[in-house]
Amino acid sequence: MTETTNELRETVRRRYAEAAVTVTAGGSSCCGDEATTTLELDESFGSALYTQLDRSDLPVAAVAASLGCGNPTAVADLHEGERVLDLGSGGGIDVLLSAKRVGAEGFAYGVDMTTEMLDLARANAAKAGATNVQFLQGAIEDIPLPDGAVDVVISNCVINLSTDKPAVLAEMFRVLTPGGRIGISDVVAEDHLTADQRAERGEYVGCIAGALSQREYLDGLAAVGFTDATVEFTHTVADQMHGAIIRATKPADGSLTTATSTASTAADSCCSHAEASTCCEAEAKADCCHTSDPTTDLPTSCGCR
Repeated sequence: MTETTNELRETVRRRYAEAAVTVTAGGSSCCGDEATTTLELDESFGSALYTQLDRSDLPVAAVAASLGCGNPTAVADLHEGERVLDLGSGGGIDVLLSAKRVGAEGFAYGVDMTTEMLDLARANAAKAGATNVQFLQGAIEDIPLPDGAVDVVISNCVINLSTDKPAVLAEMFRVLTPGGRIGISDVVAEDHLTADQRAERGEYVGCIAGALSQREYLDGLAAVGFTDATVEFTHTVADQMHGAIIRATKPADGSLTTATSTASTAADSCCSHAEASTCCEAEAKADCCHTSDPTTDLPTSCGCR
């Protein structure tokens, strides 16, 4: 039986809450696997993808809670004084690394929906003595920051877990200042794989079944207004599915902002981004998505399903 959007979101929340509790108790976990007490579990995921230099100055729990498929802080090429946002910040490793790279004049935010991960991240920040960081509870489909709040958005193997990816892409564009950029690590499928074929290769909560294809990523970024988008495969995580680096830029003149709202503004007329896929009745969805037929298949790009 296919899981509903809410069930998938709860499955993801529960898995990562359990991972946080395991790490807090002295163990670790890795994306796609059950919680375990070993630090390095799979070279495709986790802290093994960071250099020893990156890991050496961080709290052990921050390193142990790394569940991603890359090193987005390196991908984003961060500079002194920049403001950075990490989507799905987990135990805080990428926020803490970002805070070091942007220095005292910069700032690093982390957004996560899981209370247990936020507690772990805040404890790790205190241990690291990081003062230019803030961890916020919220959904990556509805980021709790104002427009143009950051210079860089990073994320590590989290967007594939969202049940409304167009909203996530639109939110990234919204919170970036004109000229801002994204540096994302994520699991990406080869273009010829269907959704069913991706699901055959691994669980949704294991970062596999929910992955976008390379073409879907590029088209989605362009649809919300990003330019110069690239998707570069880095290593194989499953048959014909790869860890990848995704980069794109928000135009410096702030153009294409109308396109940005494709995944968000229409949803706002029904409800918030985080609720858009489930909270609207059929008639409201039809109005939200500008169609006269509430029974038609409604595009996810306007927040309706």
